[in-house]
Amino acid sequence: MKVEAYLVNSFTANGSGGNPAGVVLNADNLSNEAKLAIAQAVGYSETAFVSQDDEVDFELSFFTITGEVDFCGHATLAAFSTMHQKGMVAEGQYVQRTKAGLLTVTIESNGNIVMELKLPEYLGMFSYEAISELIGIDPAVLESTQLPIEVISTGLPDIIVPVPCGYLDRIQVNESLLSDFCKKHDVIGIHAFELCDENRGLTASCRNFAPLFGIPEESATGSASGALACYLTKHLGGEHTSRFTFEQGRAMDCISIITASVTSKEQDILKVMVGGFAHEVGLLEISV
Repeated sequence: MKVEAYLVNSFTANGSGGNPAGVVLNADNLSNEAKLAIAQAVGYSETAFVSQDDEVDFELSFFTITGEVDFCGHATLAAFSTMHQKGMVAEGQYVQRTKAGLLTVTIESNGNIVMELKLPEYLGMFSYEAISELIGIDPAVLESTQLPIEVISTGLPDIIVPVPCGYLDRIQVNESLLSDFCKKHDVIGIHAFELCDENRGLTASCRNFAPLFGIPEESATGSASGALACYLTKHLGGEHTSRFTFEQGRAMDCISIITASVTSKEQDILKVMVGGFAHEVGLLEISV
């Protein structure tokens, strides 16, 4: 059987950059084994598979080159952008079934895709010393941010690591140590950030590392961006709706722009949304 996989860059900045994802439409009859084989043939960090659903608009599943994950933000964006560009869906709001739950996706008239993420789970903190050896930054430098290192999940558990301005590009990940650490603590990877001068129109610059899942570094990470938005709302204040703009992929020469918003009331987060643009860059035909 021949399967078509669309190759799509998500969270692009003015049509360039972004993070590539595979998208397979009409995936209802594909087994998990076939999906994994397709994801491996595509070779991207994640591939989204879109199927019909009896109760909501679509069911989406997500595969890395090593296995299935509960959710993937940039692959969700890629999937709904592809369906919109193919005329399968119009602008409006849709509900997708994922292993992270039922989540809404809004397609705006200009093609911007805004997706709802799971409400945050705060899963604990790590010491500066524990993270220091994983990323090659001295514990005292990490501590100078006066911000904690915290595990937050809005679909996938990521370690949110603040670094001082000027240190983000100095990170040197020990992939073997980080993989072992993530396996031991049941987390996906590290999402490091440095706060930006808001005059640039950016809240923070970010880097994401998940070598345990075959991702040495990723140029745009939707779920981790939602987790970071919750982190900043929690630790730097903000009532009602806080809006953020994140840059990611700078160190990879593949800059992506991710927008996020958090609606909160009296310290309780009520909604987390992440958005951006996507562009199709190719088509791959795969035999399964």
